[in-house]
Amino acid sequence: MSVTDHLQDILAELARNSTHVEEDALALAVREILAARHIFLAGAGRSGIAIAAFANRLLHLGKSVSLTGEITSPHTRPGDLLIIGSGSGETESLVALARKAHAAGVHIVLITMDAGSSIAKLAEVTVVLPGASPKLRSVSAVTSIQPMGSAFEQMCLLTCDAMILSLMQQMGESSESMFPRHADLE
Repeated sequence: MSVTDHLQDILAELARNSTHVEEDALALAVREILAARHIFLAGAGRSGIAIAAFANRLLHLGKSVSLTGEITSPHTRPGDLLIIGSGSGETESLVALARKAHAAGVHIVLITMDAGSSIAKLAEVTVVLPGASPKLRSVSAVTSIQPMGSAFEQMCLLTCDAMILSLMQQMGESSESMFPRHADLE
């Protein structure tokens, strides 16, 4: 099988998986983003890369954002939001972060495969994305041709980009209006 055959198989898998995503949860997540004073974002591993990309686009939209753990992250305040990307919803460092944010009154949006995870129990909004991973506590009905959590991580990136498009519409933004917020010291 050629690399382009694998690519087509992955794209077909993601297209099938996209039909399992709940619009209501996404709409609630978008509402939380629009209402947030400051948005903190966190993820680990490859999910963390997808979440960092989301933070970048939220910044381009003019939202006040930071990645947790960065030295420039501000102190939390009421009206803040924490967005966590975690396939299992059980990554220890992210569970601890969610507990601390919850105790501080920060709203939490979780992007995950497990609606019953420890972080989901603390979240105001849980966006469940299909995928497969050996880290899941329960058996998923979704299987993947890809290794480990790749299908989830890709769906996370694509779903976040879809939320950006929705936010752009609601905020009256375009690529042209966002571009002046793009980094120029790179």
